[in-house]
Order: sequence, then structure tokens, then C-alpha cells
Amino acid sequence: MSFVDEMKEKVLKGELITRKEALCLSKAPLMELQRAADEIRESMCGNGFDICTIVNGKCGRCSEDCKYCAQSAHYTTACTETYPLLSAEEFLEGAKNNANRGVLRYSIVTSGKRLSDKEVDKVCESIRRIKKETGIEVCVSFGLLDETQFRKIKEAGASRVHCNLESSARYFPEVCTTHTYEEKIETLKAAKRAGLSICSGGILGLGETMEDRIDMVLTARQLGVKSIPVNLLNPIPGTPYEGRTPLTNEEACRCVALFRFLIPDGAIRLAGGRGLVGDKGEGCFRSGANAAISGDMLTTAGITVETDMELMKKLGFEARLLNE
Repeated sequence: MSFVDEMKEKVLKGELITRKEALCLSKAPLMELQRAADEIRESMCGNGFDICTIVNGKCGRCSEDCKYCAQSAHYTTACTETYPLLSAEEFLEGAKNNANRGVLRYSIVTSGKRLSDKEVDKVCESIRRIKKETGIEVCVSFGLLDETQFRKIKEAGASRVHCNLESSARYFPEVCTTHTYEEKIETLKAAKRAGLSICSGGILGLGETMEDRIDMVLTARQLGVKSIPVNLLNPIPGTPYEGRTPLTNEEACRCVALFRFLIPDGAIRLAGGRGLVGDKGEGCFRSGANAAISGDMLTTAGITVETDMELMKKLGFEARLLNE
């Protein structure tokens, strides 16, 4: 039995892959790794495919200095649009449009370090209206909120909080200096204490090592994360990362397969940047991924919902909420 199959059998028995084992797997033949990861996905999650969209609910002039982001006030980019929190009517219109197209989750994302209490109260009213008038799940990404704020959001009807780790604890200070990794972890813990599920992954191609990628997902696993967004860096002109070379499709597939071994029952969610790879993520979906953020991203174009729905059917998936 090969090492890959040995690790696959270990996972299917309910045992956890260690950091050392994951590092060994990262050097395995890619096709063998992809096959095994997809077999784990099928065994642990069936053919469910969790699809969500995001809305840029508050845009621009962000105080944080994340080096990949076009919305940061620290950099001069083509993203000059700035607006405050959208109205309840605008959020509701977007939610209805996505629900009618078969999208399962609608995630409201806002710029800035965190929403104020007044903004939280305002967006809670929007969430209540969405839940009253549609059947779509509402997820939120409002920055570094506390448990009291998250409890309000849950009571309004949201079910999940997103806060990306972005990379490993070791590498994160190279990515952002205006908030800490520990603040992100506390945000996720606060959301969980408030009774919300948590979604957290990162961006590949920031200059991190394979060890950093594995450590990021191990941290997510320790926190109980079951939805793991996998973004591929889109080097935006004007940001410090504008000169980075995007990951190849093969690199992306290898990382996705590894993440499936590490969180075998999770929703490995392809997110921003997959339009940069030639097959729009099909190879990654054959490597253990089973979820996607569809449609446009915050400041860049994504893959349309209709294209993703067609790809999902081609691969034998069916739209279904995972890990609720």
C-alpha cells in the first residue's frame, strides 16, 4: 500500500493526519493525491456541493494594510469606489436574486477593521428582512467583532461568520500589521461562543511556504472550522503583491487535496482567484473541493453562478448545505 493510500485509510477510520504526515503527503505524486482526496470527499461528504455568493456591503477606504487588498486605504489602486453600509432594500434585492438562482448562502462582507455597534444594529435589520422574505442562509464577514455583537447577529437570523486566517501564524505579520493573528482567532472563538458556525481559510500565493499552508489549515481544524475558503492570489496593481506570480493549477490542486486530508468532512470552498487557472477550478473540484463562492468577488470578477451550476452538474454534484 502506498503512503497516500495509507493516509487515506487512516482518515477514513476517523483518525487525524498529523503535520508531519501532511508535509510528506505534499510531496506525493499529484494524480495519486488527487484521487485519494476525492475518494475521501465522496466517502465523508457524498455528492453535496455548498454554493454561496458574497455582496460587498460596505466598500473602500479600509483602515487595514492587508497587502493583497484593493480596498486598503494604504494603497493606490483602481478600486476607487467608496460607499457606506448598503440599505436593507439593497441587501434584500441581492438575496432574492441569488436565492432564485439556486444559491444556498448569501454572505454580507464589509470593509474595515470592524463594524460599529450602530452599523451592526442596522445590518441586523437587513438580515431579519432577508430571513423573513427568502429561504437563503445568511453569512457575515464584519471584521473583528465581539461575542455580544455576534449574539445580536445570530438572533437576527444569520447562521455563519466568516473571518479568514489568511495564512499561518508565522507568516501573517508579513501579510498585515494593523491587526494580529490572535485577534482573528479570538473573533472566530467569539462567534462560536455566540452559537454561530465559523468559516475560515486563506489566500495561497502570498509568498508563504507549504508548511505555512498546512499550519493555517491545522489552526482552522483546531478551532472547529468546517468551511474552508481557498483563495488564489489575484495580484492587484497598486498593492504590495502586484508582482507576485499566481499559483499554477497544479499547485492549487495539490493544496486542495492536502486540505481534504486535513479536514476530511469539511466544505473545501474555492473562492477568489480561480478564474486565473485555465479550468475555472474543475481540477480542484476533482481533488476534493466540494464548495464554492460563486459570482463576483469584492473587487474582482469571479465565475458566474450559472457557469458553476453547469460545472457542478457535469461533476455529479448536487447543491446542498454542508456542515449545518
